[in-house]
Amino acid sequence: MNRSELFRVRNLAVADIGPLDLALQPGECVGLTGASGSGKSRLLRALADLDPHRGGMWLDGEAAGSLKPWDWRRRVALLPAESAWWHDTVGPHFPDEPDAAALSALGFKPEVLGWRIDRLSSGEKQRLALLRVLALRPRVLLLDEPTANLDRDNAGRAEALIRDYLDGSGAAAIWVGHDQAQLRKVAVRCYRVAAGGTIREEQAA
Repeated sequence: MNRSELFRVRNLAVADIGPLDLALQPGECVGLTGASGSGKSRLLRALADLDPHRGGMWLDGEAAGSLKPWDWRRRVALLPAESAWWHDTVGPHFPDEPDAAALSALGFKPEVLGWRIDRLSSGEKQRLALLRVLALRPRVLLLDEPTANLDRDNAGRAEALIRDYLDGSGAAAIWVGHDQAQLRKVAVRCYRVAAGGTIREEQAA
C-alpha cells in the first residue's frame, strides 16, 4: 500500500458483483453508479464489512481484519439510503449534541434536536442522518445516494458540508448516485457497475 493512500481495496467482490480495485487519497471523493439493482448498495455494505465478501481492504495501512468490526465501521462509515431511527426524538441519536453551525449548514435550528422522529420528512431524515454519521468523524464515508430525497437547495447544502468535512479532516468518500451532473461536480472519478456485475472505472460523466 502506497504511503499516501488513505484507503485501498483489492479484488473486492460480493456475490457476483466485482471485483473492485481502488485507492483513495485524503480528501478524495469517487463516484459509484450503475442501473438500479446492479449491486451498488451491496458493494457499500461490503466495504463497511457488513456483508460477506472476498478481497482485501486497508485503512491507513491497517487491514480490515486487524480491527474489530465495530471499529472498522466507525472509521469506514456507511450512510444508507434509508436511515434507521430508534429513539422518539432526534437528539438522543447523536453521541454528542451537534453545534449550531453544523445544524445551520443543513438548514436546521437547534430546536430540531427536540423534534419527534415521526414528524420528520424523508428529506429531513436524510440531512440529519448525514449529520449523525459525520459526528463519528469517519476516515471514509460510504454515501448511498445521500441527496436523493433533497431539493436542489438542500442537496447543495449537503454537498458543501461533505466537501468541507473531507477538506477539513483529510477523509475520503465513495458516493453512490444516479445524477451524472452531480457526480461530475463532487467526484474526481467514477466507477460503474455494469451488466453482469463487472465494475469499470470511467470519467464522472
